[in-house]
Amino acid sequence: MRFIPVLLALPFLMAANCGQYTNKTVSSGGQKEITEEVKDSVPVCIKRMIGKGNKETPPNAPLQVDEYLYEGKKVFLTTAPCCDQFNMLYDSNCQAICAPTGGFTGRGDGKCPDFSKKAKFIKLIWKNSAN
Repeated sequence: MRFIPVLLALPFLMAANCGQYTNKTVSSGGQKEITEEVKDSVPVCIKRMIGKGNKETPPNAPLQVDEYLYEGKKVFLTTAPCCDQFNMLYDSNCQAICAPTGGFTGRGDGKCPDFSKKAKFIKLIWKNSAN
């Protein structure tokens, strides 16, 4: 009888880590492949930005979020959902760095004109499936 509360709490404790780790397959010099667990690299604030935008009417979430390496730091480029808006670049704490693209001219806000030359694309984080 004492173990029933523990058994009931177990699924919630297991779900607390859900989404924090992903599997990554690593090749070890042509030998057999090894799968290791890697901590999810998407900051919580980026996930919240997407979730909050999807709840708005009409939805105002970015169309796409990409991870880049820029000036030695992990950054996240959000593609605006509509016309003539800046595509904002955020750091891991969701602090806006600049807008490398978008806006009326399509060239961003001019604060990081070297982004397209220096930034290294890492991966697609999220894409709006409706588009």
